[in-house]
Amino acid sequence: MRAAVNAARKERKSVGFVPTMGNLHSGHLELVKIARRHADFVVVSIYVNPTQFGANEDLDAYPSTPEEDARALAEYGADLLFLPGDEVMYPGKIEDQTVVTVPGMGERYCGQDRPVHFNGVTTVVSRLFNMVQPDVAVFGKKDYQQLAIIRKMVGDLAYPVEVVGVDTVRDENGLALSSRNGYLTKAQLKTGALLQQTLQSMASQLVENGLTKALIAQLEKESAIELENAGFEPHYITVCRQVDLLPAQEGDKKLVILAAAVLGKARLIDNLEVGL
Repeated sequence: MRAAVNAARKERKSVGFVPTMGNLHSGHLELVKIARRHADFVVVSIYVNPTQFGANEDLDAYPSTPEEDARALAEYGADLLFLPGDEVMYPGKIEDQTVVTVPGMGERYCGQDRPVHFNGVTTVVSRLFNMVQPDVAVFGKKDYQQLAIIRKMVGDLAYPVEVVGVDTVRDENGLALSSRNGYLTKAQLKTGALLQQTLQSMASQLVENGLTKALIAQLEKESAIELENAGFEPHYITVCRQVDLLPAQEGDKKLVILAAAVLGKARLIDNLEVGL
């Protein structure tokens, strides 16, 4: 992989990078298209990272489709597919590896539900950045908290990498595309679209009525109840500031509503940026 990247650099090509865990869908392929717009040589990695899965999560069941992924990536203009194994990503014992942690931001929301998750994400992305040494790295906005954490890590550790966020790709009903959507039944796929619809309803009321603590508390409570009534198990639904993902305060103008909820066997996440 490094030899191929070095050869591209000798030809004065810029390097774009899309890290994935495979089982690629249209959302992933959109990231590849955007990477191609920003760089001359595009590297895509597929690695199901064990350190971002907690106990009793779906590591062993995570879908793997490497042949189909490779064909799709060739069609969408990726130049190199990097398929490292555990022995490359974590030489030696995984539990003895250096861990990269983004405090604060990585401990809220999904970090509270999944305490080891973001440490695993930042550690593996840090290693991948050091391996690939890209000029540009592309991530989806569906994992909004992950994107914000990676941006902070890049700034804090002075990585010479431009991080590009790409809008979420959705199915015909509005459900954000995810590899875990394969866990849902046909009926649940339709129900899943209610998550984004709920966020849109919250956003409309914030724009119409203005940002107050009372309204935020009311909307978060009512929205959680609506999702429960529809068959979800809400983990959180909260109005935050885009800049640092802290809870929104009166006077904030750039907001994002973050949500996570379990539906059937899938834990779904979604978000909506709101400008006041």
